[in-house]
Amino acid sequence: MTLTTPTPHAAGDVPRTTRLDRGTGGVPAPRRHAWRDRFADPVFTVLTTAVLLIAVVAIVYPLYFIVIASVSEPSAILNGDVWLWPQGFTTEGYARIFSDPTILRGFGNSVLYTALATAVSVVTILCGAYALSRRDLYGRTFFMLLFVITMFIDGGLIARYLVVRDLGMLNTIWSVVLPGAVGVWNLIIARSFFENNVPGELREAAQLDGANDFRFFAQIVLPLSKPLIVLMIMIHLVANWNAFFDALIFLNDESKYPLQLVLRNVLIQSEATAAGGAGALDSYAAAQRLGELIKYGMIVVSTVPLLLVLPFMQKHFAKGALLGAVKS
Repeated sequence: MTLTTPTPHAAGDVPRTTRLDRGTGGVPAPRRHAWRDRFADPVFTVLTTAVLLIAVVAIVYPLYFIVIASVSEPSAILNGDVWLWPQGFTTEGYARIFSDPTILRGFGNSVLYTALATAVSVVTILCGAYALSRRDLYGRTFFMLLFVITMFIDGGLIARYLVVRDLGMLNTIWSVVLPGAVGVWNLIIARSFFENNVPGELREAAQLDGANDFRFFAQIVLPLSKPLIVLMIMIHLVANWNAFFDALIFLNDESKYPLQLVLRNVLIQSEATAAGGAGALDSYAAAQRLGELIKYGMIVVSTVPLLLVLPFMQKHFAKGALLGAVKS
């Protein structure tokens, strides 16, 4: 509300008014900066847009470069001629990759390992985190301490190998799936989510309606935890798809190798072939050229499945990324 008050004036002068804002105790309102109102928001918008565009280019262009490099002549890549478009278009690298039957078998193995390992990890983390979030769980602090200790103390690779061997899991699918099934950090995030978003009153109301703990968890807790579930699936999908070290250590049968390990072996063989052909200049150059094509093609082959799947799960990622945050 704007009030006007007369101000002293000389005889014959027209009375003037001073603008007073309600709630300021009669003090005149401070003069606003017109230039700040006019230019602050546009400048902020332009700077933010510029930074985001630079970030997008920095992320997208390397992926795009790998794609065009996989169908370009390696000599053009080494000469710096490949920037925006392929030079000397060729699909020889992809033909070499997919002509090897071990590639398709490795792809199938990776799909199986990733799906099974992700399912096992998500189920165990959700069940364990919910149990640890229950304040009526006897000894939950002790159990949580045992999990946290494993984040700081590790028996090492030899101890891990001995455990897998003594459990009879060597050269089996379980040696890839089970050793890293439960990530403690993800367990802590899930537990914090359940503590902050599943109140005890809700469980008490369900118990009054005759629901036991299993029914409450399956029909009430899980539907309320969709962002958490999607986040856990995304994390474990990426980790399990890119994993190859456990397979390298625990698997001896090449027919059970995942895609990442198969592609690694193909690349090593290509480099070995190039090195072995150093005696003949032409054969060495051809082997080196094929090795470069295979290298870029392998990156595309191993990355495309994730690029096709993850965008469909992005809907819940923004919510899931903030799960486990402390609430005031």
